Amino acid sequence: MPVRKAVVSASIGLHARPAALFVRAVTDTGLPVIIRKAGIQGVDARSLLEVMTADFHHGCEVELSIADSATSGASNHQSAGEALRMLAELLESQAAR
Repeated sequence: MPVRKAVVSASIGLHARPAALFVRAVTDTGLPVIIRKAGIQGVDARSLLEVMTADFHHGCEVELSIADSATSGASNHQSAGEALRMLAELLESQAAR
């Protein structure tokens, strides 16, 4: 299962605009990405409501993952890893937004 860690850098966390930008980017990948933090069960990162309700605050370390069943084959596994890298970079670059 491809996994990537990131720190939420948006000053308001994953709420409002930063959450919408992140969810749109996840949806654009076409992959069933799960986002979680310590102490909570992962939520569907394609759902704005689930992401905002989970309260991923500024400075929170999150884990992004995609189930292996969604990434069969070596090239798909590599593409999934690249998608997670891009999403992690987005989360870590939102400080100015």
